[in-house]
Amino acid sequence: MKYSTILGLTAAVTLAAASPVKRQSSFAKVDGLKFNIDGVTKYYAGTNAYWLGFTTGDADIDTALDRLKESGIKLLRIWGFNDVNTVPTDGTVWYQSFVAGQDPVINTGANGLQRLDYVVKSAESRGIKLIINFVNNWTDYGGMAAYMKRFGGSANPDWYANADIQAQYKKYIKAVVSRYIDSPAIFAWELANEPRCNGCDTSVIYDWAKETSAYIKSLDANHLVTLGDEGFGVAGGDGSYPYQRRRRVRVSISARTSRSILSTTAHSISTRIPVSSPYSSSGLMMLTAFSGGQPNEPFGSEWVTAHGAACATAGKPCIFEEYGVKTDKCNIEGKWQSTALNTTGIAADQFWDFGTTLSWGQTNNDGNTIFTGTSDWECLVTKHVANIG
Repeated sequence: MKYSTILGLTAAVTLAAASPVKRQSSFAKVDGLKFNIDGVTKYYAGTNAYWLGFTTGDADIDTALDRLKESGIKLLRIWGFNDVNTVPTDGTVWYQSFVAGQDPVINTGANGLQRLDYVVKSAESRGIKLIINFVNNWTDYGGMAAYMKRFGGSANPDWYANADIQAQYKKYIKAVVSRYIDSPAIFAWELANEPRCNGCDTSVIYDWAKETSAYIKSLDANHLVTLGDEGFGVAGGDGSYPYQRRRRVRVSISARTSRSILSTTAHSISTRIPVSSPYSSSGLMMLTAFSGGQPNEPFGSEWVTAHGAACATAGKPCIFEEYGVKTDKCNIEGKWQSTALNTTGIAADQFWDFGTTLSWGQTNNDGNTIFTGTSDWECLVTKHVANIG
């Protein structure tokens, strides 16, 4: 998420791995153009809480997830990365360090991946399903820039081309995935948050996604996999910014895909990444569009409909994975939710961003946040979950 008005979708695949959280149970799977979670095939409601894995208090994590469970929300997307170039000395949570002159360090300590361990454990006991992301295109929480500061490079094309960066990225993926292979709390692994490659050929992200998906599949055959890109370049639309083929990330519905492409995601960019695969039982695709100056309606609903058609053509259920506005939330986002719920090919939605009050105060509010106990929560969560049934 990087813009003030957002729209997003996702479709799914399956994978497997190993972890401290071990319990044989039902793994999420694809059932036609819907998802089957814990034996139930239906449309699902969800949200984003990128901050949850950085929360230091176990009780606060439990409280946040209790409120989601009580609301009927099933899917939750969180950041599984927190990269730093200087190691904090104040107990701040960090997952991976890239300090000049030192080897990268993956923090498995109490202020590292053990925080993520607790989130997974807590989600598992409450039946919440997590989408966990491995790296950020943006500089928030380090992202690709943190890798490049250590290994070299100054723009995102360098991140994809640097063999040392990609080797470390895979080490980190393995460190995270191996912790939770057996956990039914994992809904999907997400390659990156809004990956872009300005000035690249579309093959750069295509090949990277293909290789990385194959690597994750080699580690974990139980869980779904998604890309995390923004959804630019889908067919149809009015030719405005969210439909244009920019940033070299274009959503492509194609049968020409390999076994290693398990899933695809998109938020509003343009790379030649196939959504469908004749070799996988599911394919995960998330599409998020930003307004780019476009009117919120009917533009937003038309965008959702266009992407739903692409998902249906690919034969993959998609998740509307990020959406939000800063004003008139109930009216605008409510229409998007209704459209998504009634569009073939869309199997779930996740608003940006979940907000609540914990022991230390309110969680982050970027203007798009929907807080528990508000009229917007009643409109966009309580009523939406009831409409889903």
